[in-house]
Amino acid sequence: MIIGARFARWRLGLFIFGVFLTFGIIAHYCAGSRWPNGALFMQNITLWWACPWTLSVAAVQAGGLGMVAIGLTLMLAARVSPIRPAAEGSAALWLCIVGLLGVFAVGYPGYFVFDAIWPSYYYSPIATGKNAWLLGQALFIAIYFAGLMIAFGDVRQALSLATQTATRA
Repeated sequence: MIIGARFARWRLGLFIFGVFLTFGIIAHYCAGSRWPNGALFMQNITLWWACPWTLSVAAVQAGGLGMVAIGLTLMLAARVSPIRPAAEGSAALWLCIVGLLGVFAVGYPGYFVFDAIWPSYYYSPIATGKNAWLLGQALFIAIYFAGLMIAFGDVRQALSLATQTATRA
């Protein structure tokens, strides 16, 4: 129950954080990019209309929604299962938190770090810079996914045992 509540609480905080991050995307659209857009960039409609921070903001918001689903399911499983669905210090929660905050760090403020190393990497495109930036985000999305899979396994086991117990009764 406690670990489920923690998932839900962290998710609510990350959801508010994700809404706040949206203001950066709006500012990007209002001010435009600081680098000239080349012909190749203008041909790629997904880049032309998208802000560089869209991926990290979407990952934080969607990932937080996943944490709420897992958290509420863990709370339910704690009520109906004969075993505890997740340990108090569950690695799943911390993997999810680190994954979402990491994808934000690489995708949002990290954008400026990568831009200092490879100027205009997002708009030119400079494949080395863009690939390193995207792979950094992918790494943290994978960390989040690993945490989600651990939590899913905990929930699945607890709900399976609850079903077996209810069937026997």
